[in-house]
Amino acid sequence: MKILIKNGHVIDPKNDIDAKQDVYIVAGKIAGIGKAPADFSANQTIDATGLIVSPGFVDLCARLREPGDEYKATLESELHAAAAGGITSLSCPPDTDPVLDEPGLIEMLKQRARKHNLARIYPLGALTQKLEGKTLTEMCELSEAGCAGFTQADKPILDTQVLWRAFEYAATFGYTVFLRPEEYFLTKEGVAHDGEVASRLGLKGIPSAAESLMIASILRIAAETKTNIHFCRLSSADAVELVREAKNNGITVTADVSVHHLHLTEHDIAFFNTHAHIKPPLRTLRDKEALCQGLMDGTIDAICSDHTPVDDDAKLVPFAEAEAGATGLELLLPLTLKWANNHQSALFNAISKITIEPATILGISSGHLSVGANADLTIFSPESAWVVNTSSITSQGKNTPFLNTEMLGKVHCTFLNGHITYQAN
Repeated sequence: MKILIKNGHVIDPKNDIDAKQDVYIVAGKIAGIGKAPADFSANQTIDATGLIVSPGFVDLCARLREPGDEYKATLESELHAAAAGGITSLSCPPDTDPVLDEPGLIEMLKQRARKHNLARIYPLGALTQKLEGKTLTEMCELSEAGCAGFTQADKPILDTQVLWRAFEYAATFGYTVFLRPEEYFLTKEGVAHDGEVASRLGLKGIPSAAESLMIASILRIAAETKTNIHFCRLSSADAVELVREAKNNGITVTADVSVHHLHLTEHDIAFFNTHAHIKPPLRTLRDKEALCQGLMDGTIDAICSDHTPVDDDAKLVPFAEAEAGATGLELLLPLTLKWANNHQSALFNAISKITIEPATILGISSGHLSVGANADLTIFSPESAWVVNTSSITSQGKNTPFLNTEMLGKVHCTFLNGHITYQAN
């Protein structure tokens, strides 16, 4: 199959392309950008006039709810949502039921994803067995089964000795450890940022120091063990400054932020809005601005959707009892574009935060349109408007603080291996 995508504006940060060019696809691979390969005759032509053609998006955190929580979402429903959001590669944490701590579970998940052929899945394996923080998993076997890295998801490791040994194991084989930094005892039972809004609403707070204290500890161990560390979903100004200092000191560390934390603050939980109950909690305006600035200057490397579909019943309860999480796969593009627009960041830079940067963190060959690469790409309009509601969201999880909000940025077409996985009506 030979496909020509003509008249589109191609943005490919890895190859420094930001110009109107045609894209040529042959047998599921990128065969040419700008210049047609020899003897090329298209079987299918797509006119992308007025649209952006970019690498398929790469998402660092999407809970797909399988195995174990199919009543919240299914692998099929969320992969369709990923395709609708222009996402062609995604990483999923291991906090499923059962936990992804055995090679067979990893292989099964990847095999099922291949069957659907909607997006590439790169699971993160559990750092400790059953995420209990006590006994290390067999990381080598999990890596061979297809894990892109290792994490505790939202579960703590209280024993520092276990954490140290986990870092040593990972460092020995060059694995990246993905951690969402939170000091357990400062976080326990908390549901909102420890600030004026939580106090007014009578909610137990989580201080931003819970994040910065853990980051300081992790960075110290990482420096001693020479471990590759990735901090997941930073939420505070102090965290950004600690990561910035670590990078300046030569520590191998990367970080991401969720799209929600680039736009929302603690005030968005007012009136006990459970859709804004997420982990880590939404913090102050100062924190939000520091996150945005950290993304601008490269301290924060990537943006993720932090996709966490939750069933309606788990949100229709008092705020403190509600399950944390928000859907995000289909909002990754428009909210990234909104951040870029609000902070006068070039579209080229914004696209890099959801393509080549997260792909590099995962160590995968995605997020670019190099000749010979898999034809995983997204065609979108940055100016098309749509309203977020239960009918416009493909994901089984309809929980989002952006319900009934108009967004700019709509995916027109998504390709995986040169095969169209999504096409807007």
